[in-house]
Amino acid sequence: MTAPAPAPAPAPGAWWARIPDPVVDAVVVAVAVVDVLLSLEDASRVAQGMAAVACAALVLRRRFPLPVFLLTLPASLMLDIVFAPFAALFTLAERSRDRRLLVVCAVLFAVASAAPWPLNDLSSHERTWTLIYFFYTLATAAAPVLLGQLVQTRGDLARRLVEIEEAREHERLLHSQAVLARERAQLAREMHDVVSHQVSLIAVQAGALQVAAREPDFKEGARTIRSLSVDTLDELRHMVTLLRASGGRSTELTPQPTLADLHRLVTTSGIDAELTGEIPSDVSTTAQRAVYRTVQEALTNVRKHAPGARAAVHLWHTADGDSFGVTVTNTPSTRPSLPLPGSQQGLIGLRERAELLGATLESGPTPNGGYEVSLRIPARGDV
Repeated sequence: MTAPAPAPAPAPGAWWARIPDPVVDAVVVAVAVVDVLLSLEDASRVAQGMAAVACAALVLRRRFPLPVFLLTLPASLMLDIVFAPFAALFTLAERSRDRRLLVVCAVLFAVASAAPWPLNDLSSHERTWTLIYFFYTLATAAAPVLLGQLVQTRGDLARRLVEIEEAREHERLLHSQAVLARERAQLAREMHDVVSHQVSLIAVQAGALQVAAREPDFKEGARTIRSLSVDTLDELRHMVTLLRASGGRSTELTPQPTLADLHRLVTTSGIDAELTGEIPSDVSTTAQRAVYRTVQEALTNVRKHAPGARAAVHLWHTADGDSFGVTVTNTPSTRPSLPLPGSQQGLIGLRERAELLGATLESGPTPNGGYEVSLRIPARGDV
């Protein structure tokens, strides 16, 4: 036979869960003793001994439910008692998940209660009543079995509800972490696009001032500014890497630049740049931000890696309105570039923006030694 399973924990709000187990055991044993005392008339010493064993064994019914139930059967056979075997059968049903075992135990109790004592005192007339009493007792034994199974199921459901609540809390925690990771990734992208653009411009201008300055104090000041700018870019690179470590896609932060800010971006880029062309004015703000950031990153890279180069920013759209975009092309550099640190995240961030729109970003050297970055946004991806 299968060993009984541990008892299900009562529901937190159940009133009986607050009653100490020793108190419950004492009450059960006391009721069982009263039930036995009512049936001890003309009982033999053997029957009295079996009844005493059955009552005392109820104290251990939680730890050994099956042995305790079996110890109550001799008393049920010799005496007309009910409570002790019912209490043992209820505890067994509450703790066991083997229903075949419970059926066998219920049948054993019905046999022990219906069988006459002594066993050889059984006439033909009494056999009929014994059979009737057997089925009556078997039906009665179903009550503690079903009640025990009901308590077991209630405990299982209570534990399941606790597990579901814990799972939901864990899911909420994971969701908040995912939101935080996406915000960190977006923050890293915006930090790279905005801060790197401005600081690299400061570094380039400071480097030019250092070369052109005649006064030692001015030259030293320009050198300090460029050095601080380089250090700032280096720290920015580490911070961007850290913020992007666990990031993902997210919605854009606000406020964000649009095409209205594109002319100012080109004119204040610190390089010889020209803005030509146009794209439809009714494109979404998301697409406008993608175009703006593409131009910003491309001009930043020109300043860093192609000093003295000229840049051309061309906005375009197809005649059938199927797509639109921007192309940034620069000529080869005319002087050595300054050793400015890079975060290596610029083009990665641009490609991520393009993927969000279903767009494509292409970049690479041109035949004349320059470089070109082109963003193409399909009209159907403009959302």
